[in-house]
Amino acid sequence: MAQESPKNSAAEIPVTSNGQLEDSHEHSFNRDLKRSLPVGLGLSETKITSHGFDGAKEGVVEAGQFSSKGPPASPKSSVISPSSAAASRLAGQGCDLIIPTGGRAQQKSGPVVLADEVKNPAMEKLELVRKWSLNTYKCTRQIISEKLGRGSRTVDLELEAQIDILRDNKKKYENILRLAQTLSTQLFQMVHTQRQLGEAFADLSLKSLELHEEFGYNADTQKLLAKNGETLLGAINFFIASVNTLVNKTIEDTLLTVKQYESARIEYDAYRTDLEELNLGPRDANTLPKIEQSQQLFQVHKEKYDKMRNDVSIKLKFLEENKV
Repeated sequence: MAQESPKNSAAEIPVTSNGQLEDSHEHSFNRDLKRSLPVGLGLSETKITSHGFDGAKEGVVEAGQFSSKGPPASPKSSVISPSSAAASRLAGQGCDLIIPTGGRAQQKSGPVVLADEVKNPAMEKLELVRKWSLNTYKCTRQIISEKLGRGSRTVDLELEAQIDILRDNKKKYENILRLAQTLSTQLFQMVHTQRQLGEAFADLSLKSLELHEEFGYNADTQKLLAKNGETLLGAINFFIASVNTLVNKTIEDTLLTVKQYESARIEYDAYRTDLEELNLGPRDANTLPKIEQSQQLFQVHKEKYDKMRNDVSIKLKFLEENKV
């Protein structure tokens, strides 16, 4: 007896937006299912299992053993593929589907990326700008308060006196350096003139026989003066180089450290004032974290201030020991 062959193409199951079967096509689904099942297999002996893929469902029809009066048949299974819309939803979920030989769909999870660990360069730059702006605001407020006489400043009397002496000495050395450079320029012109004058006398001593001895004596004198002038010019240039190194390198490097020390002192006083204002205010759940954070920042800037003060003291001591 000839049997009706099942359709080659699988019936499409309409799927709603949430991945569930649409109720309005239930009868058409049952009709197509009957056509696709082998002869003698009823719907009552089948069960539909679905494997969820983030809300999308793929119907898998599993057929149990045929239990009618006829001869037992080997169990068969039919796979009903979802519609094109459901397939597109499954593709958008980012998961791989593995269809083994048994006909069951399994899920293969892709790589997991922790978005919280990814650092955004733009956010880091924004945070640096925010910290810089806050620090600049506090330092500017401290400077204005000191100039208006409203704020207090930390003063190391001994160190401040040494810094003032260093700045005064730098001005004096700069004046000596300018005078020495002027002397060197003028002496160079004088030596050059004496050399030319000696050559002129030597030429006249050769052309004037009656004044040969007098012109020769003057030529030798001018040449000797030029030679001694070159020796003096070399000593002056050495003195200029030494003073220039002292003023524009050694003292300038020390004054640069002094500027860093003063900046550290302003930051230290700014955060110290901020901490004092918070300690004078009320202490509650909102202010305690701020006080703790301000205490940490104050300690950081205090260590920086102490370090810069020690550096300035060491360099001033070095200058004092090597001033001769």
